[in-house]
Amino acid sequence: MFDIADRLQEKGIRIENMLDAAMELYVPHGLPPEAARPRIEQMMARSMKDPNIASLLLAAVLLEDELYWKLKDSPIKDDPVFLLSDEIIGMAIAECIGGTYARFEFTRYDQKKPGVLRSLGPFLDDAVAGLIAGCTSRFYSECV
Repeated sequence: MFDIADRLQEKGIRIENMLDAAMELYVPHGLPPEAARPRIEQMMARSMKDPNIASLLLAAVLLEDELYWKLKDSPIKDDPVFLLSDEIIGMAIAECIGGTYARFEFTRYDQKKPGVLRSLGPFLDDAVAGLIAGCTSRFYSECV
């Protein structure tokens, strides 16, 4: 949908990067990390084909381009506390995939910013954190 995996890859965000970040905060729920990783990868690939998830990810890509990279002297360069739309996008992605529990998982990834999340701007770090959190949270729920 919207070639979102390609759009993310153009920004240097490959599925492998997202999986590495996911596994940094992985909490075993009956499966070791090496068994969980391919299942989370399938969930990510499937989630990116959902038009709702893809459109939210695309919104983050476009907003980051317009408001972060292209805008000279952008007021959001340092991800200020008054910027909430990035968090809303990330939480929406997480909850669409993993339900209410995913909101708490999103907070873990948003605060710790493992792996590729550290190198992204304010919109993409939260959108990708939402994708990771939604998938890991849903995976955890299915394992229990």
